[in-house]
Amino acid sequence: MPEVNPSPERFDVVARQFRAMRGVLLAWFRRRVPDPSEAEDLLQESFLRVTQRTDGEAIQQFENYLYRTAQSVLADRNRRRGVRAAEAQMALEPDRYDADQVDALRELLAKEKLRRVEAVLMTLPERTRAIFILRRIEGLRYGEIAARFSISVSAVEKHMARAIEHLLRNGGDPA
Repeated sequence: MPEVNPSPERFDVVARQFRAMRGVLLAWFRRRVPDPSEAEDLLQESFLRVTQRTDGEAIQQFENYLYRTAQSVLADRNRRRGVRAAEAQMALEPDRYDADQVDALRELLAKEKLRRVEAVLMTLPERTRAIFILRRIEGLRYGEIAARFSISVSAVEKHMARAIEHLLRNGGDPA
């Protein structure tokens, strides 16, 4: 059972050993988490756990014990993140939702997305819009489109790139 208040002597010994390992352990955490401040938090959590340990073996094998503790702290962090991610997702449970409601919602969302894309497409230059529609809606190849407009395939590619960039920038989905 962990101590709530370790003795001052024990705390001093662990603190000295921890300070000697601090830089190495911080670098170890920074290689495993993207946020430097989170690495600092994990380092502090490791120190807290080590100071609350009661058996003398931890101090005799301090470096090994510290890395095992750090791995445990990191695993706990990853578990907590996994739980949060699972809670953030809303599952569509068949018994809670009528299949017709789900289909109607999907249809409504698809129509709304189409209206957004149409509105953004209308702001494109006419040729760029026509090229985008021929490629994405009608499925023509770049060579076929180039022949229709008497332009190079490279020019068709540039029109497509402009259209996609414009859609992404203005809230349309080019998919």
